[in-house]
Amino acid sequence: MKALGLLLVLLSLSGCSTIKGWFGKGKTGPEPTPLVEFHATEKFVERWHSKVGDTGGHALQPALTTDAVYGVSAKGEITRLDRKTGREIWHVNSKMSVSAGVGAGDGLLLIGSNKGEVEAFGEDGKLRWKQIVSSEVLSTPQVADGLVIVRTGDGRITALNEADGKQRWSYDHTLPSLIVRSHAGVTVHRGIAYVGYAGGKLIAIKIADGSEAWENTVSEPRGNNEIERISDITSDPMVSDNEVCAIAFQGRLACYDTDQGSPLWTREISSDKGLFVLRKNIYLTDSQGTVMALDKDSGSTVWKNEDLLLRQVSMPFAQNDVVMVGDYEGYLHGLSRADGHLVARIRLDGSTSGVIPVEMDNGMLLETQGGIIYSLSIQ
Repeated sequence: MKALGLLLVLLSLSGCSTIKGWFGKGKTGPEPTPLVEFHATEKFVERWHSKVGDTGGHALQPALTTDAVYGVSAKGEITRLDRKTGREIWHVNSKMSVSAGVGAGDGLLLIGSNKGEVEAFGEDGKLRWKQIVSSEVLSTPQVADGLVIVRTGDGRITALNEADGKQRWSYDHTLPSLIVRSHAGVTVHRGIAYVGYAGGKLIAIKIADGSEAWENTVSEPRGNNEIERISDITSDPMVSDNEVCAIAFQGRLACYDTDQGSPLWTREISSDKGLFVLRKNIYLTDSQGTVMALDKDSGSTVWKNEDLLLRQVSMPFAQNDVVMVGDYEGYLHGLSRADGHLVARIRLDGSTSGVIPVEMDNGMLLETQGGIIYSLSIQ
């Protein structure tokens, strides 16, 4: 990790220095692990794919409704696709430089821009309203309890009226002088928005009025310089039953009771990717590319797989008997949920897949950085 400073690009964002481009081209140091051979016992099957436009390096993702899939490009082109076939139904150009989306709920489609613009469209492609928030929108806006919840790059959470976009409340949180640039959003559950912040803070905010329910420290900054002392939560918190968990880069994983924020357990693990829970296990990818399954109640290791080290492995997605992760070469890998060994592999368009898939029809939707949405199943 001491070589981290050579891999990062420092930016300026709302008065704070930020870090972007973790493992970009031209990096030095250890090489990614070559692909290992294995006996495939499962198979990824492509049901359809459709080009919706390049993501521009943003964490853009498809939205799913009863009969349609929606995608957006960095240039602001919104496309409605047939859910079963991937056939284009309509296409509109918002003429906005999109940095976040698509969010969907209550008949709205939501996108955000790097200029702090939030636009809401109907499922017919017509603009319903437009609002300006405090800074760049880096994560997908969410619909909850009649509100649109927007997180911006300056650390602010803003609630907009679902009907007309007018601001209902805003929650502000002071950021450290040096932070990791990320697309972390909010996780809404039972009237509470859970938000992870730079400096290792996890905060629960009441949706009704924007007041703080509780705050906890997932990870304390430590180290000899500013780079080493970065301990930011750069992914969405995970909520399961009455438990909320968050993980920090160069920090640790911690779980809390959702009602009071009481600590349940902690574990020293660093990750900038995020957590996925299915039944009794939490699945994660650590900072080096190790994919792990942990017991949800205690944090103890169930299994780990080191076949994909330094391959810029994405956050895991688990479905049925398989845990799936993408890598920097555009491969999607399937691991056994039972013990973590490789069971399937497919190469998509060759671009990075860093956004968690969306579950659909006993399969999944996955959008690549190249702007292609895939509908996949596993057999």
